[in-house]
Amino acid sequence: MPSTTVAVGSAVGLHARPATIIADAAAGAAVPVTLSLEGGEPVDAGSALMIMTLGAEKGTNIVVSADDAEVLATIAELVAKDLDAE
Repeated sequence: MPSTTVAVGSAVGLHARPATIIADAAAGAAVPVTLSLEGGEPVDAGSALMIMTLGAEKGTNIVVSADDAEVLATIAELVAKDLDAE
């Protein structure tokens, strides 16, 4: 599965609000999407709870994986964005 690594952009990490925004986007994708810490086990990006289990803080590198390049880019952009600033 193709992947890209991005740093978490949200000021307080992937807590409830950013995790929910990312999970909603991933759940609507036509392909499976996973997130993981570098070298860690991947979790289902369609689940906010699973995203929060990563414990990712601002600046933590996250590996985003998906078989669709557009979906991969969309989810990676969300992870890198400060979703608390909206």
